[in-house]
Amino acid sequence: MTLLEMSITYADSAAAIRTRITELRAEEKAQTDAEAVRQLRRRIEELAPLWREMRDLSTLTARYYDRSYHKHERYTI
Repeated sequence: MTLLEMSITYADSAAAIRTRITELRAEEKAQTDAEAVRQLRRRIEELAPLWREMRDLSTLTARYYDRSYHKHERYTI
């Protein structure tokens, strides 16, 4: 698997996570039970870093060999 192919996989994963976060936020707004709202917020908070990482890795792997791209400092050695 090439880095470009990996970037597509990361982008698909990021989109799926983002969709799920959107669904959870809508469910949170409709919820009346305080405990359920707390659990939904916790799940959203757990998914948010995963979404950001997938999004960043998608960009990094897609543009890894592009000389004009300044790599993300989080993923450089």
